[in-house]
Amino acid sequence: MRAWLRTRAQRTGDEGVSTIEVVILAPVMFLFILVLVAFGQMVDGRGGVDGAARDAARAGSLQRDSGSAMREAKAAAEADLTGTCVEGSVRVATRPENDFRPGRLFAIDVTCEVRGLAMLGLNIKTTMTGSAASPLDPYRRMVQ
Repeated sequence: MRAWLRTRAQRTGDEGVSTIEVVILAPVMFLFILVLVAFGQMVDGRGGVDGAARDAARAGSLQRDSGSAMREAKAAAEADLTGTCVEGSVRVATRPENDFRPGRLFAIDVTCEVRGLAMLGLNIKTTMTGSAASPLDPYRRMVQ
C-alpha cells in the first residue's frame, strides 16, 4: 500500500498530455502533407505543360501547311496533358510571327488549368502556359 501512495504522490499531473498533443498535431500534419501533394501536382503540371509545348511545336513543324500543323500540334498537346490538366482546358495558339516558310520556326503557346490546389477544396484556378519553337523541317514536301 505504501508503494502505491508513493507513486501517486510522485505524479506530476502530466497524464494524458501526449494524447492531447496527438489530437492537436495530427490534423496539422495531415494538412501539411496535403499542401505538399498539391504543390507537387503544380510542379508536375508545369513540367507537363512545358513538355506538351515542346512536343506540339515539333509535331507542327513536321507538317506541310499551317492548318495541318495546328491540328497536329493541338492533338500532341492534348495527348500529353491528359490527366494533368482540367478536362477541356487545353488551348493551343500559334504565334503571329509564324509564316510557315522554309528556314523559319514554328512557335506555339500551350495553356491549360492545372488541378493543383483544387484537391484541398480551394477553388483557385491555376493556369499555366508553356511556349516552344521548333524549326520547320527542310525535308518536308512543300505544297506547290
